[in-house]
Amino acid sequence: MKQSDPLLFRQQALIDGEWRDAADGARFAIHNPATAETVGHAPCCSAADVERAVAAAHAAFAGWRATPAKTRAQLLRRWFDLMLANRDDLAAIMVREQGKPLAEARGEIDYAASFIEWFAEEARRVYGDVVASPWAERRMLTLQQPVGVAALITPWNFPAAMLTRKAGAALTAGCTVVAKPASQTPFTALALAELTQRAGFPPGVLNIVTGDAATIGGVLTSHPLVRKLSFTGSTAVGKQLLAQSAATLKHVSLELGGNAPFIVFDAFAEKFAAAAARLKVGNGFEAGVEIGPLISAAALRKVEAHIADALAQGATLLAGGSRHALGGQFFQPTVLRDCTPGMQVCRDETFGPVAPLIRFAGEAEAIRMANDTEFGLAAYAYTRDLGRAWRLAEALDYGMVGINAGLISTAEAAFGGVKQSGLGREGGRSGIGEYLESKYVNLGGLG
Repeated sequence: MKQSDPLLFRQQALIDGEWRDAADGARFAIHNPATAETVGHAPCCSAADVERAVAAAHAAFAGWRATPAKTRAQLLRRWFDLMLANRDDLAAIMVREQGKPLAEARGEIDYAASFIEWFAEEARRVYGDVVASPWAERRMLTLQQPVGVAALITPWNFPAAMLTRKAGAALTAGCTVVAKPASQTPFTALALAELTQRAGFPPGVLNIVTGDAATIGGVLTSHPLVRKLSFTGSTAVGKQLLAQSAATLKHVSLELGGNAPFIVFDAFAEKFAAAAARLKVGNGFEAGVEIGPLISAAALRKVEAHIADALAQGATLLAGGSRHALGGQFFQPTVLRDCTPGMQVCRDETFGPVAPLIRFAGEAEAIRMANDTEFGLAAYAYTRDLGRAWRLAEALDYGMVGINAGLISTAEAAFGGVKQSGLGREGGRSGIGEYLESKYVNLGGLG
């Protein structure tokens, strides 16, 4: 699939409204996980490059926070319109660097754009409060003001949606942004940044830096001008970033790992295995493909290790179980029965097409096993019993619960986890609140 607009494929960082190479010229290659072909090269930004991006965001902050909410909303709306107008090109870039099927990539662009639309509509509704005063001669109110420069670190699995879910909220609140996309998938973020340029965002309001995670993360977490850090990724890295941010007491939002229980109270295993075996695996640009390649060879080895561990502990293979005949980084959709909570596939994020099935004796046991984890991002359950639906919704120790619904994420609702699945929320009104400070004002001398 060819791009109709080649200028969307950017291979430079965006700093202070200008497309730039790394100061020392360093670059790194990004490969198509389906074909191993080189997609392009992105700048390996140095610490000095990141500091320039932070300085640009800080310089732009005063003007951006003072921009009327209506104007910010109009700019966001233009960005939304441009995303939809360039949907196919954005999806093609994503498939090349990330590997997901084209239909899913197009769906992600729509999903990513929905966050910008939602936040554009909410920009004019960031209100404070007038509080009833205990003093006759004073008035009390709270103001909602932007935190400041926000650093956003996004993952490879949803390279468009994770950027817009964070940046949309930050920009709506009046914050300026320095974003670091995953090294496996920088081009989707850079293409979205190109569209902000076309939409008319002022220089420095949105900056994109690419390169080594430790180098960039080290600057963003330690820089005193960065007042907010939002990260989506593994629990281990999230803990590290939280610790690094402590010295400057940044506001931190973390959307971390999770293994989501999917509880079904009817006959399921054989039907599910048969459906999994019918899924078409292949290059995301091929018609009808439903499962693309894994993101890397290391991810492929992790899937194999989890399956081997489960089989060694007594699991039964119902479907798949090995590398796909296509070779490369493709793997068969796999279903394992008779799994137990102690297996690696049930304790760690596999990030591959593997579904471990665990048998339970009743509702209480299902809840106990589902909650017996350090994670708490999302949980799902299917039942026709209305009472059971309420009990599960209340008892499952997760930030999000889907009852008789598998696709629950939407721009209007808060997204986030509990326990070691993270801090804070993204999306919905809560998502904007993550980028705001409440200021209490006590106005006296009115008597």
